[in-house]
Amino acid sequence: MSPTEPAPVRKSIPQVDFDLDDLDADEERYLGFYRKVGVHEDMLVPLAEHHDGPHSYYVLFDRTATWGHPGMPQVLAVHLQRDHEKRTFSFEKAPLPLPAMAQSWLIHRGCPHDAIGLDPELGPPPADEATRVLERRLAGDGDHYAMGYSYTSDDPDDMVVVVALRVLDERAPSPFRVVVEEVDTDTWTHTLREGGFDTVDEALQWCDDRLTGEAGPLPPVRPAAAASRPAGVAKAPAPRPPGRSR
Repeated sequence: MSPTEPAPVRKSIPQVDFDLDDLDADEERYLGFYRKVGVHEDMLVPLAEHHDGPHSYYVLFDRTATWGHPGMPQVLAVHLQRDHEKRTFSFEKAPLPLPAMAQSWLIHRGCPHDAIGLDPELGPPPADEATRVLERRLAGDGDHYAMGYSYTSDDPDDMVVVVALRVLDERAPSPFRVVVEEVDTDTWTHTLREGGFDTVDEALQWCDDRLTGEAGPLPPVRPAAAASRPAGVAKAPAPRPPGRSR
């Protein structure tokens, strides 16, 4: 079970319905959606969805991701736009490590902010107000960051997601951030915390250390008054498996 997987027994797990019947005039597009999304439809759990005329927005938990490459994101954001006159549709999708990041992705594609709330009966609820505040900020301000690395661990003894972000505003304090979601399997709740780093290497090293159980506390994000404009912003490397590589 992953950090965002719905808790067992709490409620019957709903199934997603993309409502694409008779929208197959563009056969190539229809098959493309099926290959990339629809083929796993029975394994996609709708954590949140909103429908507005021809548009549909989904935050989905992908239960097949746990069998893929280690560390892969297990949340999928999907935006559909239907054209019933032409009997076709368009779609965008993005695998993301956290539901709040999927919400942000959809909000910045036209979904009303207050319309894509997560189903409180699916997945572990926030353990505290700090988690709720950070999740709201990530959902609303997700376009202020670029994701460079994430790793999702669904080890039942240590269910954790680590995400390394780069702040797009070069004047911001702590230009690199690490966001960590941890699940308490005894209380079936989760916490979300943020730390600030001056370099991408420091952020990635902390992620490695957390995944190997060697990390210290997350360093706090520096106050804006203490921040100085960085000389340049390094590009975060591609995702890699956990463990020290330096």
